[in-house]
Amino acid sequence: MAFWLRRISKSLIPIPINQETRLINTDSAPKDVAKAIRDSFRSSWNWDTLTTKFESVKLDGGLVDSVLLELKEPIDAKRALGFFHWAAHRKSFEHGVWSYSITIHILARARLLMDARALLESVLKKTAENGSKFSVVDSLLSSYEVTASNPFVFDLLLQAYAKLRMFETGFDVCCYLGEHGLPLSLITYNTLLHVVQKSDQTALVWKIYEHMVGKRNYPNEETIKILIDALCKEGKLKKCVDMLDRIHGKRCSPSVIVNTSLVFSILEGGRVEEGLMLLRRMLQKNMVLDTIAYSLIVYAKVKLGDVCSAWEVYEEMLKRGFRANSFVYTLFMGAHCEEGRMEEAQGMMNEMENMDLKPFDESYNLLIEGCAKAGRVEASLSYLKKMVESGFIPCRSAFNEMVGKLCETGDAEQANTMFTILLDKGFLPDSTTYGHLIDGYGRKGEIQEVVKLYYEMESRSLSPGALVFTSVIKSFCQCGKVEEAERYFGIMKDRSIAPSLCVYETLIANHFDKGNAERALHLKNEMELSASI
Repeated sequence: MAFWLRRISKSLIPIPINQETRLINTDSAPKDVAKAIRDSFRSSWNWDTLTTKFESVKLDGGLVDSVLLELKEPIDAKRALGFFHWAAHRKSFEHGVWSYSITIHILARARLLMDARALLESVLKKTAENGSKFSVVDSLLSSYEVTASNPFVFDLLLQAYAKLRMFETGFDVCCYLGEHGLPLSLITYNTLLHVVQKSDQTALVWKIYEHMVGKRNYPNEETIKILIDALCKEGKLKKCVDMLDRIHGKRCSPSVIVNTSLVFSILEGGRVEEGLMLLRRMLQKNMVLDTIAYSLIVYAKVKLGDVCSAWEVYEEMLKRGFRANSFVYTLFMGAHCEEGRMEEAQGMMNEMENMDLKPFDESYNLLIEGCAKAGRVEASLSYLKKMVESGFIPCRSAFNEMVGKLCETGDAEQANTMFTILLDKGFLPDSTTYGHLIDGYGRKGEIQEVVKLYYEMESRSLSPGALVFTSVIKSFCQCGKVEEAERYFGIMKDRSIAPSLCVYETLIANHFDKGNAERALHLKNEMELSASI
């Protein structure tokens, strides 16, 4: 690119001057020298002649800037570019960021966009290694007035960052320009969004879009397409569409999907005030539907723990003629479950079903887990069965909580039956799931089921933890099979899983019962040693 630009700049000065041209007087005032160089370029002298005439002139930043400013008008823009490249070939001179900036302003003002972009890319690469990330934009801002430039130059700057894939710095500069009151065009935002979306930094896409809307620069079809692609890439499109179906009851436009997703992610991330402020701005521009806005405000209030205020927003929503929806009901159910108010949570589920509002997976998960924690194991199991009948699969945390409670109450068979049903439907267990089941069967002394679950767990490449090994060892000891218990004790230590005090005490007691005092005393010493470390 640099070679091509040099060829272009040389071709701009094709006419040789008279061979009798006198050398410039180096004692002249710098202003006179600048004007002489300006006039020479206006006369279209070639580079060799210019070099000969100004051989004794020592170029420095001040002189170069003066010449460039003498050539700042659009009519002289190509001459300014020619001078910039000629100066770059002079010995002992290297352009600084300031001379780059002046030249870029001149070229942008004259709409010599290809040349302006080339210089922007060059100076960004140059400063990326050893300069401040704001050095170029600061220089462009400082030289803005003296070159009588226009804001379009900053669009070119951001587009150059996008082309060079300098995303983070480009976004920081974008925010920096916003602080200085310089707006960017929608084309620039779309360029930045498009390039970032193609990278692996999809989180940055939403930061840019949030900033863009915050600066009252609103999306067009191209913007929405880019953001829908970003949602697909993140695997979040279905989640957002499902949420809107629960709120609105029917499919929404791509723009509503995108805007709802942005606000929801901000609220979900705990930035409630920023999310509500953005939501208000979107409402003013009809970028989201009223019923969606109300539901998101309820979500925000619940997120802040202000359930009373959330309920007031919900009642206002109903007064304005908007229908209740399963998304809002589930929010209130979650708040009740978190506070242990299970009767209220179950009451809301009944209300929702009486209003023909369909519960979704989270609705069931909340009640399964909440009822289990509250000791309402039968209710928890009942909701699980309803959930499966409705075509949903529970999340692991909810199912594990219920399985743990069933096994604690001696109903490991029921827990295992539901586990088998869910496995056939695609449920993915973890080590906690197996740990609860193994512990449940271990309490009942059903050693065959314990061993079967242990090996099933390993076949799924799930690593047994301390809970599982403790349950297995205790189960074998309860059955009087201390040798088998020792075998699993050895496996446990080989895998660098520290045996608990309970494991040691169980093994020690069993060895004493078997009359093996030597092994019991050895384990006792080992236990005391490990406790002292």
